[in-house]
Amino acid sequence: MTLRIAYSPCPNDTFVFDAWAHGRVPGAPALDVTFADIDITNGWAEHGGADEYDVLKVSYAVLPWVLDDYALLPCGGALGRGCGPLVLTRETGTGGTSQAGGPGGLAGKTVAVPSERSTAYLLFRLWAAEVVPEGVGEVVVMPFHEIMPAVRDGKVDAGLVIHEARFTYQDYGLHSLADMGEHWESTTGLPIPLGAIIAKRSLGEETLRLLAESARASVRMAWDDPEASRPYVLEHAQEMDPAVADRHIGLYVNEFTADLGDDGYAAVRGLLTRAAAEGLVPPLGPDALDFV
Repeated sequence: MTLRIAYSPCPNDTFVFDAWAHGRVPGAPALDVTFADIDITNGWAEHGGADEYDVLKVSYAVLPWVLDDYALLPCGGALGRGCGPLVLTRETGTGGTSQAGGPGGLAGKTVAVPSERSTAYLLFRLWAAEVVPEGVGEVVVMPFHEIMPAVRDGKVDAGLVIHEARFTYQDYGLHSLADMGEHWESTTGLPIPLGAIIAKRSLGEETLRLLAESARASVRMAWDDPEASRPYVLEHAQEMDPAVADRHIGLYVNEFTADLGDDGYAAVRGLLTRAAAEGLVPPLGPDALDFV
């Protein structure tokens, strides 16, 4: 059995799936891997069609639209603390102040986001509802690696960034206006739910359990021998500095990757419940997040 899987080329995903993708997880099904930006995988999960995949890495934010067809795996994804999306603006002069001023300065401004189905976007909207009551202006969706150059070049007023941008935004002369993760953690006490691993329910309960076991085993093998995954990580890291890739993995691959646990599930349900109350996503059913 070979399963079609799509995940991002980001270091956390290649680190997590290296052992499985290269046939080193005993008993795991073979994988036919496609690399794609999170906005693309979200679309594949939601709309299906000719580009259907058995397993996908998606944003937790897209779950309310896809859980009829896909089950949430209890491992392999990205949650954590101190790893939330940032809102970036341009620096002005040497004083380190932001073009937008304080957070309220985003009122009516153009903001680039990686996806309107992304967790980052939900966290941003929940934050903005509290601190930018006048509302931001136009929201522009673009691939996450294009956002910082767009902010730097003045094509947009601000950008919502994820992944390794936390470590590199200052190289673009940008200022962190607000940390969506800090806001989420301070108001909920829960970890930040970012990326989920989902699999088609039509695979059946036995295969879904095997997928979860395989993902968990792949994570643990990566932790046991980090150097084994390094060639795969750096091959797909888009010319990322190896030290940045290591920091990226250290931040996004953690105990929640091996097992969501009670706090992980509470974080996911909390995010989607709050978002539904704001009219951003459909409401979840009481058993929607249950694994087989």
